[in-house]
Amino acid sequence: MRLRKKTLFVSLLTALFAYTLIGALLLPAIILHVANQQLNRFATVPAKLERVEFNPFSFEATLWNLHIGAPDVPQIAFRRAYANLQLDSLWHGALHLSDVELERAYVDARLDAEGRLNLLQLFDLPASEPREPDPNAQPFPVLVDRIALISNSANFQDLRPSEAVEFAYDAISLELHNLSTLPDNQGNLRLTASGPYGATLDWDGRLSLSPLRASGRISLHAAELQTVWPYVHERLPLLLQSGAISASTDYHIDLSERTDVRLNNARLNLDSLIIDNNDKPLLRVPSLSINDGSLDLASRQARLGSIQSQGLEAWAARLENGQIDLLALLPKPPTEDAPSTDQDAAPAASASTEDAETEATRPQQAPQPTWQLQVAQADLSGYQLHLQDRLPDTDVNLELAPLSISISDFDSAASTPFRLQLQTGVNGDGNLSAAGEVNLRPLSASLDIASRDINLQLARAYVEPLVDIQLRSGLMDGDLKLQLRGTSPLDLAITGEASVSQLHVVDSDRKRDLLKWQQLQVTGINYRGESLSIERISLQRPYVRFIVNENLTTNFSDLIVKQPGQPEPGTPASDKPPMALRIGGIDIHDGSANFADFSLTPNFATAMGQLNGQISTIDNQRPLVANVDISGRVDRYAPVTIKGGLTPFDPLNSLDIATRFRNVELTTLTPYSGKFAGYRIRKGRMNLDLEYRIQQGQLNAQNKLLLEGLQLGEKVDSPDAVDLPVRLAVALLKDTNGNIDLSIPVSGDLNNPEFSVMPLVWQTLRNLLLRATQAPFKFIAGLVSGDQADISQISFAAGSAELDGTAQSALDTLAQALQERPALILEVQGRSAIEQDGPPLAAERLETEYQRLQYQILQNSGKKLPADPSELVVEEEDKPILLEAIYRTQLKQQPPTDWAELEPEERTTRLRQAVLTHWRASQLMLRRLAQLRASNIKGYLTERAGMQAERVFQIDVSITGDSGEENVSVPMLLDSN
Repeated sequence: MRLRKKTLFVSLLTALFAYTLIGALLLPAIILHVANQQLNRFATVPAKLERVEFNPFSFEATLWNLHIGAPDVPQIAFRRAYANLQLDSLWHGALHLSDVELERAYVDARLDAEGRLNLLQLFDLPASEPREPDPNAQPFPVLVDRIALISNSANFQDLRPSEAVEFAYDAISLELHNLSTLPDNQGNLRLTASGPYGATLDWDGRLSLSPLRASGRISLHAAELQTVWPYVHERLPLLLQSGAISASTDYHIDLSERTDVRLNNARLNLDSLIIDNNDKPLLRVPSLSINDGSLDLASRQARLGSIQSQGLEAWAARLENGQIDLLALLPKPPTEDAPSTDQDAAPAASASTEDAETEATRPQQAPQPTWQLQVAQADLSGYQLHLQDRLPDTDVNLELAPLSISISDFDSAASTPFRLQLQTGVNGDGNLSAAGEVNLRPLSASLDIASRDINLQLARAYVEPLVDIQLRSGLMDGDLKLQLRGTSPLDLAITGEASVSQLHVVDSDRKRDLLKWQQLQVTGINYRGESLSIERISLQRPYVRFIVNENLTTNFSDLIVKQPGQPEPGTPASDKPPMALRIGGIDIHDGSANFADFSLTPNFATAMGQLNGQISTIDNQRPLVANVDISGRVDRYAPVTIKGGLTPFDPLNSLDIATRFRNVELTTLTPYSGKFAGYRIRKGRMNLDLEYRIQQGQLNAQNKLLLEGLQLGEKVDSPDAVDLPVRLAVALLKDTNGNIDLSIPVSGDLNNPEFSVMPLVWQTLRNLLLRATQAPFKFIAGLVSGDQADISQISFAAGSAELDGTAQSALDTLAQALQERPALILEVQGRSAIEQDGPPLAAERLETEYQRLQYQILQNSGKKLPADPSELVVEEEDKPILLEAIYRTQLKQQPPTDWAELEPEERTTRLRQAVLTHWRASQLMLRRLAQLRASNIKGYLTERAGMQAERVFQIDVSITGDSGEENVSVPMLLDSN
């Protein structure tokens, strides 16, 4: 019996020793041998497992130092792999591991230029026979209490892009608890890793494999975009200079029944993003943050709690071909494949048939809903947008800075509006703001838009190719309310007020002022689709120049530049009715105008100023009579009034206008008298009353003409002059007071195309002159001498029209004498002398040209300017450059070539002398000076010495070569009424 117990004990010890020997030594050796043998058999690179350990009592297995790859450059490696198998796996029906650890593992993944992954080429495994998947198959039951990755690392390289992508993550650590393939078992995991350039990854969550569910939070900090930018560069040829992103989110993933992915509490920060387009800047984003974000993939909804960004700077341009440069960077869509060959046609047809049959039997899926984006609040501030339009002939640059945009309660799918606020500077001096609500479904908006000092020179490149003008300056202000209620059809309403100040438009042909005003104020704007209503238009200091050219066209007739494809004149207009237009009234304050007729010899020119008045309601939908009440002056002293009413859009229906001119100097009409009468006008004044009445196309007009003190000058050869004794006719038509009083009635049917007003007026006047010359004759009074004191001439300093003390004293004495002789009138003949007045006039003209050119340069730069160039002060250092331009434009030649060798001061002196010599004999300047001298004499006598303006006449001026004295004397003559 004892023997048997001893034998049993020895047997147990022997079995235990054998079990220990096999489990601890033999089995690890066999596993190591088999593993290395299989590695040598199937591995394409050197591969070796260094040691295997197994504890047969605790069922702990450890693999040491796996190395696959070159000795110094492993592709897969780890220092230790550890697993602890639990004995209860035998009766639980699942593989139960209490601990699984992987320490200091390393993976080097590389994609070559053809997209081949190096890890898939490490082993040459035999092909396995294909097997049909079992739809009822269940995953192998595994239960792991703890999985730990300790101090692992990974390297990735992708050679497919033109610039290789390579980055590494170090210190990858992960702990996963209670991982199981059993149903409804959930494990906890914690992952940390550090990447290139200091990036870190943190992942904390829960994971269930059957069914697949996951939740938790993942965060990425300071990840440099440079690591993945080559992928972007393959699609967009943009250069990333810098940029880092940080992000975090709570996530929930459930793939048990559908793809259910939800993100919550998401945050994203973008820092120091700098992107260039080759050598040109494109985008600068100092900071961009998104907070409180969420996403629901199943319902296709995304929500952003807040967006904040500061200091963004971007550049964009429209190219010469009309394409936006940013859009040109986008990849072009792929071209369609070439048609298949005949050999491929049959298989393709067969495949198409099979696909069609499969599609017919496949259940139809419901259409995916569109993505819904919600933004609770977005605040973008300090932005700078550099925009350029290269499509016009002249590049247009638009600078929007600082630009701030605020959006709240945005919902791409909701029918409720979101709030929008925008403020920006425009090219430095202008400002634009918009605030209100915008709705996307349906598209509608209600916005308050305000603009200040918007420089209209931005429109030059677009306007000047269409209209032959130069827009020198103009600033626009506005306070408008925009209401958009729909787009199909367009339902747009605009109300508010607007103004344009400092408008200056120049005729491109003559480079002369065409249209100006100090301010145009438009109030009560109400635009609604097909109608425009304006409560009031107010013009401050408007100015217009109207010119009749040598060929009888006007400076306005050819302003419109014909465009390619534009219909020829006379083409029938569209049947669409014109827009309904209503203007409550027009106010004119201190207006002026210039009129010139270059078809006459000499040329005729006159000016109207101090224009003030109103025009009442204008309405193209109702035949309302617009009342007109405007007054002003012609050539400073001649009052003019325009009063009455008319229907502006149908003047033949109703018109009743009375125009009155008083005390118009007849010398300004010399070009017309020379053409039609054959004589210049030496002196005289005109009062003209024109009363035109039209009712239903029937004209009834009264033309009353009163000429006071008319005296004709020398005879002028004119083929259009009447064949009458004009001097005799004038003498005979004068009454006992020396006046000519005429009344010329005109009537007729304006609907008759053969009826013309002006030929009828001229024929009536000719008949009147003819009857006058058939009367006996009348005599005119002779001259009356004045005081013999030396006051017959007023002396002026060379080049000046200012009255000095001696001249004022002489005029005071003259005025006193004329007050005692009310029957006398005074004739003032302006005079100038070439030798005395030419040099100072030329010097003054040069200073004026300096101011004009400097004013034009400042206009082109968009700066605010004084009302007139004469108010500018030109610095001496700026004058030499301006003088170069004046020499070339005025002398119409280049400076002599040998002047290029001169010192700058000597060259400037010669240029200046040449310009002054060119101007010193200018007939136009000398004549203006003579007229101004006579005008100042008259102004002094009437405004300071108390004489009536009707008693002082300005006769035609004279220009002499040399006055014979240092000063220039203006002669005065006496005449009677």
